[in-house]
Amino acid sequence: MSIVVTGATGHLGRQVVEQLLEKVPAERITAVVRDKEKAAGLAARGVRLAVADYNAPETFDGLFSAGDRVLLISGNEFDKGRVRQHEVVIGAARAAGVALLAYTSAPGSLRAALADDHRATEEVLLASGLPYSLLRNGWYHENYTENLAPVLEHGAVVQAAGDGHISSASRADYAAAAVAVLTGEGHENTTYELGGDVAWGFAEYAAELSRQTGREIVYNPVSVEALTGILTGAGLPAPLAAILAGVDASIEKGELAVSSGDLSRLTGRPTTPLADAVAAALKD
Repeated sequence: MSIVVTGATGHLGRQVVEQLLEKVPAERITAVVRDKEKAAGLAARGVRLAVADYNAPETFDGLFSAGDRVLLISGNEFDKGRVRQHEVVIGAARAAGVALLAYTSAPGSLRAALADDHRATEEVLLASGLPYSLLRNGWYHENYTENLAPVLEHGAVVQAAGDGHISSASRADYAAAAVAVLTGEGHENTTYELGGDVAWGFAEYAAELSRQTGREIVYNPVSVEALTGILTGAGLPAPLAAILAGVDASIEKGELAVSSGDLSRLTGRPTTPLADAVAAALKD
């Protein structure tokens, strides 16, 4: 029986594998990757590699075994039909008779277009009859802290979220929740609404950046249309820019303020404060 992690060289997948290595022997972990070279470091530590691509269904033939626990990390190729990609993995897992398939979804409260693929994938997974765990991940601190250059350059946080609040957490927090589900017992047919312990607004975020940098950084709220234009002007494809701006509209409505406490309960510790993520980003 293996613990199988798809997208294992992505930001979240790598964190999950790293944390799994602290809990289970490396030979029990299978990292599903598209590029073996990128996973050479994992292979050197004894992790089994499986080369497969969501866009090539045949590459998943025989990849899973009966009794495996699988983490399906949602794809990020918005233009390639993510639900169809996820169906490939779910179908292969069903054929093999895996013991559990955990899927990184989006909060049930999120109504933005970003959530559509997640809701559709959840429907496919539930219809498959597989034992499942829906890890409805909220927003990540790193969605903001990994892109500080323009904020620091202009002295402004520009978002279309009004006074809305968001309960984000670190990528490591969400990885720890996945590891808890993959290595623990009693997680079959469960749904977890995952988010940080403390909800914050962008005015608070700007204030925290000001405090840590010693510079005045303000929050400049703009319309969804204006943010879409800014993002396309920065080179993002128009459909993706619209999706991201739509998330801000959802933040303003409170759709990314997750108050379940599931994340800290699963990990057994408080979630990482936003201030810590800001400090780590400024140090890099």
